[in-house]
Amino acid sequence: MNTILVGAQWGDEGKGKIIDVLTEEAAWIVRPAGGNNAGHTVEVGPERFVLHLLPSGILHPGKKCVIGNGVVLDPAGLVEELEGVTSRGIDVTGRLFISDRAHVVCPYHKRLDGRVEAALKKQGGAIGTTMRGIGPTYSDKAARTGIRMCDLMSADFPEILRTRIDSKNRELAALGGEPFDFDEVLASMSAAAEKLRAHVCDTVPLLFGAVERKESILFEGAQGVMLDLDFGTYPFVTSSSAAAGGACTGSGVAPNCIDRVVGVVKAYTTRVGEGPFPTELFDADGEKLREAGREYGATTGRPRRCGWFDAVVARWTRMLCGVDEWALTKLDVLDGFDEIKVCTAYELDGRTLTSFPARASDVARVKPVYETFPGWKTETGNVASFGELPQKAKDYVKALEEITGAATGLLSIGPRRDSTLVLPAHRA
Repeated sequence: MNTILVGAQWGDEGKGKIIDVLTEEAAWIVRPAGGNNAGHTVEVGPERFVLHLLPSGILHPGKKCVIGNGVVLDPAGLVEELEGVTSRGIDVTGRLFISDRAHVVCPYHKRLDGRVEAALKKQGGAIGTTMRGIGPTYSDKAARTGIRMCDLMSADFPEILRTRIDSKNRELAALGGEPFDFDEVLASMSAAAEKLRAHVCDTVPLLFGAVERKESILFEGAQGVMLDLDFGTYPFVTSSSAAAGGACTGSGVAPNCIDRVVGVVKAYTTRVGEGPFPTELFDADGEKLREAGREYGATTGRPRRCGWFDAVVARWTRMLCGVDEWALTKLDVLDGFDEIKVCTAYELDGRTLTSFPARASDVARVKPVYETFPGWKTETGNVASFGELPQKAKDYVKALEEITGAATGLLSIGPRRDSTLVLPAHRA
């Protein structure tokens, strides 16, 4: 079975852990989009791994992992990440494949990212970028001036790089940034390229062969659908397709090869960075969610904004991605609440909205319509089955299913790999 897993909110839903669980049934794990602005956290026993570019399946011996053409790849960042996992006993030999068509994040992209964000901040329109150079790299890709991994591996890479640096230094000068020294950039990028060379190849035939042999493929989405370039809270979005369709364009695997889409949602909602967030809480409940859920960015360390579950968002992402089932995470974070709210609709200018508005300025003005549920006030992190959950917790899960229109296939009640319940289709 070939499965696409997407984050169905604004990212940070717990995709890394769910991918880690689903990897057991897959032969190949593919990262099709995004860059090292995403961070997937996986806890295996006493060990905690934070992965940014490496597919989470790399933690499973024997699983083959692909970084697809839709990813923008920071070579130095990937080398550092590889060294980090290999130093902890993870063998990647013959298991990691990097698309030769993936675009490269260069040092000047990061500096441009910072300068542009600083300029936007002065104008009051900052995006909240992670400063990893992701947006400028995708901009170069769209402008057809990008550098791909096949270029990085080529003999004429120095000529390509010199042309790009001359151009980018002019851009940086206009923004008040420091220029780059060509020789320094060439040396650092060439060193990283040599360490990655053995992994770089045309990954399309690899994955096509896996499909023909009926070997299961798991596509590991990055960020969340509400950060999708087309369908998120534009312009407060990422620069790639975070929806299910991006898994196909970002890997070269055809849409008719996909069997299942799993959407990952938290039992509440969070967001990092700028942009509208209808159910955001600014009170003690919001702080309680942040601390109980350890809501701090795996990539940036920034505190996440926290709010109640937004079913308008969940229904929107279900429509966009064709979600077959939810992986519902962090239910245990709600253990201590007397009451729990769910946003079922928005009110805007006297109208009731059940779909997500296109304009971010409208999203910023909506008022959430809430339905309130009683809390269960009982620890759930130690249960072994859905049936062992407190009745009010089961009622909450069932209510989310009814409101969003999709069943829950996986339920996470803690950060560890083994704190995940597989839910049967028919349950009490």
